[in-house]
Amino acid sequence: MTKNKAYALAVAPMMDWTDRHCRVFHRHISRHALLYTEMVTAPAIVHGRRAQLLDYSAAEHPVALQLGGSEPAELAEAVRIAADWGYDEINLNCGCPSDRVQSGAFGAVLMKTPDLVARCVEAMIAASPVEVTVKCRIGVDDQIPEEVLPDFLRRVSGAGVSRFTIHARKAWLQGLSPKDNREIPPLDYRLVHAMKAEFPALHLSINGGLTSLAEVRAELASGLDGAMVGRTAYHEPMNILGRADLEIWGQGGEADPFAVAEAMKPYIADHLAAGGRLHQITRHMLGLFHGRPGARGWRRVLSEGATREGAGLALYDLALAEVLRAL
Repeated sequence: MTKNKAYALAVAPMMDWTDRHCRVFHRHISRHALLYTEMVTAPAIVHGRRAQLLDYSAAEHPVALQLGGSEPAELAEAVRIAADWGYDEINLNCGCPSDRVQSGAFGAVLMKTPDLVARCVEAMIAASPVEVTVKCRIGVDDQIPEEVLPDFLRRVSGAGVSRFTIHARKAWLQGLSPKDNREIPPLDYRLVHAMKAEFPALHLSINGGLTSLAEVRAELASGLDGAMVGRTAYHEPMNILGRADLEIWGQGGEADPFAVAEAMKPYIADHLAAGGRLHQITRHMLGLFHGRPGARGWRRVLSEGATREGAGLALYDLALAEVLRAL
């Protein structure tokens, strides 16, 4: 049951959520889980503020950069640029269904053009010093997943990708919002399991609908190589990551949320000293005490006060005192 690779459990890339502050927080809970950046577009890296987009803390390792794009040369250039930042993996997004992603002809719409994806990853691999991976859906719109997904895996793996994370839902590119696309299309874990049987040499991780560490363990026990958890890992981080190092990798013990809160203080202090705002970090930490006495007070103090001018560690300590008082 024990897996010794970071990708046995990953926290999904989530726009506006899994920024560098969120990842540092999650790393204080689990030493081993693989963390992903928010999706960054290749054009933004090539033409934009690279440091702002790519900088991160060394404490975040293992950490993967997720790229969005559909132009092989541009993706390759983004990979070459990002190589200087030392990410542990480069991932191509073939699963996001948002309107702005579709308008750029990348994300889930790429499920319709596996040959283009193959050319993209081939160019990325040639430019990358680290592994290039793909996150995809089982299909989009009126595609038949049982036909589309194996063809997609065959063509893209033929270009050199050996590790895929499969969101076990279709994406409907018209008529459903990104939120609805995470909830309404039915999950098809059976198909993902069938893909592992059909492509045993590929490393396949499952994503979508996982809400507990027990469910993660069950997917790993079924023969899949990894599991990726999104919203539950964000809103209830201790319930997913708190025992992950012990239960998935057989190392360490259960993380202590109070120890995590204390460990974050130097990082918060450095961020404030550099001109940052408290809420930029604590907005990701509201679920730290989820399900525990005092959790409501912790959320209330941080939600109401962390955005105020001058909010700092004194307010943070007030929030922590709410939890301690409830014990």
